[in-house]
This record gives sequence, C-alpha cells and structure tokens, in this order.
Amino acid sequence: MPIMKVIPIHEAAAPALAPATGQPPAAGELLSDRRGRHVRDLRISVTDRCNFRCIYCMPREVFGDDHAFLPRRELLSFEEILRVARLFVAHGVRKIRITGGEPLLRKDIERLIGMLARLDGVEVTLTTNGVLLPRLAQRLKNAGLHRVTVSLDALDDALFRRMNDADYPVEKVLEGIEAARSAGLGPIKINMVVKRGTNDSDIEAMAGHFRHSGHILRFIEFMDVGASNGWKMDEVLPSREVIARIDRLFPLEAIDPNYEGEVAERWRYKDGGGEIGVISSVTQAFCSSCTRIRLSTEGKLYTCLFAQAGHDLRALLRKGADDALLDAAIASVWQQREDRYSEIRTAQTAALRKIEMSYIGG
Repeated sequence: MPIMKVIPIHEAAAPALAPATGQPPAAGELLSDRRGRHVRDLRISVTDRCNFRCIYCMPREVFGDDHAFLPRRELLSFEEILRVARLFVAHGVRKIRITGGEPLLRKDIERLIGMLARLDGVEVTLTTNGVLLPRLAQRLKNAGLHRVTVSLDALDDALFRRMNDADYPVEKVLEGIEAARSAGLGPIKINMVVKRGTNDSDIEAMAGHFRHSGHILRFIEFMDVGASNGWKMDEVLPSREVIARIDRLFPLEAIDPNYEGEVAERWRYKDGGGEIGVISSVTQAFCSSCTRIRLSTEGKLYTCLFAQAGHDLRALLRKGADDALLDAAIASVWQQREDRYSEIRTAQTAALRKIEMSYIGG
C-alpha cells in the first residue's frame, strides 16, 4: 500500500504541545481550528483489509490478492482506540464512525463497539460493504451500535460484480441490509459512489428500489481520494444531474439538514416515498463546515480526507504518554488545522499523492 508521509506529533505540532501553562485544554472545552470549526465527528479505521477491490477505492492492479497489509502489531488495540476516543469526546465529539477497509473483518469488532458505546453522549455508527452483516448485525446492535451505512454501487448484478471486482453478488449486500434492518440498526443509509460512464446507468434503478423502504439512499460524487483510483474530472457526475434525473421519474423537494455541518444535501419524494441525499465534495465544497477528524488503523490522525500527511499518536500511546500529553497533542493537531481541499481543488492538486481511502476510511 502506498503510505503517505507521517509527521511525528513532536515535530508537526511543537508550538502547541508546550503551552505556557503546561496544561492540556480543559475537559469539555470545544476545540476550534484556524477557520473556527469545532471537532464533532471522529472516524476510526480499524483495519486496512477488505474483501472487496472496488475500482474507486482498492483497484486490483494496486491492491491485488497478494497485497501486504499491515501486520496486527501495527494496528491500534481496542484499548488504545478507546483512550483516544475518550479524549475527543471530552472536547465535543458526539459521533464516532467505525470504518476500514472493511471494519467487520476486524476480529471481535463488537467488543470495540461496546467499549465506545459506553462513552457519554456519543452515537456510534459503522460503514460496511454489508456482506458480513447477516452474521454480525444482531451482535453489533446488542453491543450498542446505533446505525450502519452500507455501500452499494449498483443493483445490476453484473455491473456490481465489476465494481467490487471480487465477484460478490448484489444479493449478498441486500441480505446484509435486511439483517441490519431486522436487528434495528436503522435508519440505514446506503451509499452509492457514482462514476460517470461506469455505474450512472443504475441511478434510477437504485432510487426506485429503495423508495418506500425506510432506508436513505445517498449518491456520492466520485472523488480524487488517494493516488490509485485513476480519478478524472470528466468521470464526475455532478449531484445536481443526479437529482434532476431522479426528479423526472419521482418528483423531489429539498429539505433542511438534520444538523449544522451535515455533508449530505437532503431531498424527499413529494409523494411520501422517503428520503435521498447527495454528497457533492467535488462540485459543491462543504469545507467551511467540516467537523471531521480521522484516526487511521495504525494510529495516525488525519484532519482531511484528502490529506497528504498524518500525525503519529501511536508513538505517544506506546511510549507511555499520560493523558495530559496525549490530550495536548490532539488539541494541537486540530487547532493548527486549516484544510479546505475541496475549495481549492484543481487539476494540479488532484494529482497530488494523498492518503488512500482504504487506509483512512471514507
């Protein structure tokens, strides 16, 4: 896997690690970055492994069957993850999303869910390709998981198999969605990454299938995450075109966001058939309200999905840093943040080598 440059905390954030008082931010104090954005969402990647080889995330020509994934000792333990999460929660994080790779491949993942679910005032969610949900959905719910988001890029079986490039049929994912519904892990969100000329022919079929289902279908613009997916601007289908196509079949009306900083623009069917969303980080940047930070599988903090460098927390964790030092390091990373990649994207920035989505999560 192409690994991006990692900046040790003591180098990347030295000025903020040694405040005049020698103390970390007070518990409960909201962390604000250089653009006035507060950290609210923590996304935790628990594995770089995946049983799919999706063409926009882990293309087989880069991530083949013999790809060298991270050894177990390199991954953060559940106890290390919990320690970091608890500090973020003390500073205002209210949503924790578990990602991968495919997070359900991490052994005993329900144990981690249970640990995180006991943190006060936090919603714990998980993003998955869905094929392992029939076996795990009820265990995840029992552990305290609130919701799942399932990735599904086509209903046409042949097209879906080409997209996941691992010969998984659509039916396996649909079974996983039903298992999540039966376990009470809803409302379930279903994410379709739309790549013009590849799977945009299935937009209307996806909309028709999930109308009146109680699930929320979301269409995501094909993004230039990482350096291996061959991203081209002409393969991006703008969200406004997705909405126009669905509206011709099933009339839509815009609805307000659920909360400040929500990335998905929400729409509902005028006949009461439910809700859809579009995520438009290419054509309609939402950097100004981004509240997300990401913890990688091996303990690096990334302040943007399109980041080129991470900040090493694992070294602090494993060298015996106390909570005060670890908290100061976390605060330092966020307080120095000024990311706005989607606002400044050009052909040149899109060509930069960035962290891979399979390593950091979506």
